[in-house]
Amino acid sequence: MNRILFSFMALILIFSLTSLQAANPRVLIKTSKGDIVLELFPDKAPITVKNFLSYVDDKFYDGTIFHRVIKGFMIQGGGLTPDLKPKPEKKPPIKNEANNGLKNLRGTIAMARTQDIDSATCQFFINLVDNPFLDHVPGDPNKFGYAVFGKVVQGMEVVDAIANVPTTTKGMYRDVPVDPVLIISVSRIQ
Repeated sequence: MNRILFSFMALILIFSLTSLQAANPRVLIKTSKGDIVLELFPDKAPITVKNFLSYVDDKFYDGTIFHRVIKGFMIQGGGLTPDLKPKPEKKPPIKNEANNGLKNLRGTIAMARTQDIDSATCQFFINLVDNPFLDHVPGDPNKFGYAVFGKVVQGMEVVDAIANVPTTTKGMYRDVPVDPVLIISVSRIQ
């Protein structure tokens, strides 16, 4: 009887450890407007998640801002300081994984990039609404899309609060919050 009980307990422990290892990573973004929790999808966007987490682990995002806020579209951040200076020490651009089947739906997080398909580095955005025009269109390099790599699982009300701040133009930047929305810290929680 003890052997059966021991074997059963061992199986439960192994199953529990496997479940913990299989869980998607979660990240806490502490902002001046409140906290946002993201779940990341390394099975769908392994390069993008690895890149994002490397910035998180390096504390790169700490002290940056949401510098582009467009109500009814998205909030973008992760690359500029409150004085709108690019944060130095970016990593090389990564391959765009927009063809991973994930869609730019409300609450998803995706990588910002230039016109160059494979130009994403550190900046990211959170979709405020479904934005299908940002999704990958197979066979059309002009519509390669923006790589979704996770979603907001807590704090969408914070995202919406950020979306409602007054914005202005500052130098070459448009849609900049009048009062900076600070990304205090970004850290792994799972």
